[in-house]
Amino acid sequence: MRDRFALAVAGAVVTAAAAVAPAAAASPIPPLAASPAPQAVGGAQLAGHGVLVNYPPGPVPRLPKVTASAWVIADAGTGQVLAAKDPHGRYRPASTLKVLTAISLIPVLNPNAMVVARKQATTVSPNIVGLLAGHAYKVSDLFTALLTISANDAAIALAQATGSFSKGMALINAEARHLQADDTTAVDPNGLDAPGQHTSAYDLALIARQALRLPAFLKYDQTITARFVVARRNAVTLFNQNSLLTTYPGAIGGKIGWTSAAGATYIGLARRHGVTLIVTLLHCPALTEINSAAKLLNWGFSVDGKVTQVGTLVGPQQPPVKSPVASPASSHAGRPAATRAAEATAHSQRAASPSVLAAAAFSCAAVMVAGLGVAYNRRQRSRKAGEAN
Repeated sequence: MRDRFALAVAGAVVTAAAAVAPAAAASPIPPLAASPAPQAVGGAQLAGHGVLVNYPPGPVPRLPKVTASAWVIADAGTGQVLAAKDPHGRYRPASTLKVLTAISLIPVLNPNAMVVARKQATTVSPNIVGLLAGHAYKVSDLFTALLTISANDAAIALAQATGSFSKGMALINAEARHLQADDTTAVDPNGLDAPGQHTSAYDLALIARQALRLPAFLKYDQTITARFVVARRNAVTLFNQNSLLTTYPGAIGGKIGWTSAAGATYIGLARRHGVTLIVTLLHCPALTEINSAAKLLNWGFSVDGKVTQVGTLVGPQQPPVKSPVASPASSHAGRPAATRAAEATAHSQRAASPSVLAAAAFSCAAVMVAGLGVAYNRRQRSRKAGEAN
């Protein structure tokens, strides 16, 4: 009897191991191998670091001289990159990063909600608009301050309006991934220099193209002047710093940036005769970005449709997530759909992994062993009871 019990136990363990074997075989550990160099997002030519342009035969205007480490001029409608310089080179964004902050948070924050400014927002230097800790501000007013006078404190308050600063930053970086702006990492929402924070001229063009799809963004960004109430009996007038809006025919928006490390940075948007162009510049000499942008825009309008593109502005990877963030400043509650989908995917992957299946199989074996043991003990007690009688 004991021999039969031992055989049964061994059979249970072997059965469990056999159940695990197919699952483990289905997910082999891949061999180590060198990965091929990835192609530059938007086209192979965009991997270049110098000036990139494809002039056709015959007379066409030549590129103007522009002093900047990197730039892109692109057609927002067709997505064609008309010319570029070091388009995927990574540089400090300065306040052009605020455009990414805006397009990431506009879809998830209720513009009519009130946000109470916290210490992190009110103590940032320079704070620009002068938010006061404990005072409540309207979300739409914060977006206006963000895009007109480049308010660093408004940027932090908007990130915190999602529920926490970290949640806001997660949304901002998730939007960069969604747009395939893979050269971009945001550490803060305002573009102030921070270790590990960078972008590229190409990524800024992707971000600007998305901004053009948001009417609310253009409304805030095109505001020339506005009144901002800091506290009772304390209001300031906001003046848009993007002088392209008032000096360049056809200008429809943009964002300037500056830090001593980043130099001047810029996003410019202009439309003429149904053609919308995007220009981005990184690491320019101070106070040259608007003139340089105007030169590139003039060239772009004169050659659009005549030069062969050097690359393409790629589209988003997937439809943007519209589920709002659970916070007092959002219009609804609940976690974003992307978070729930990611959790479900991770759960299904864990459930299907060989280690989990192995644990389940050997748990079943243990149950079978325990059951056989109980049956054996009962039979032994019955046999002894019969012998005693």
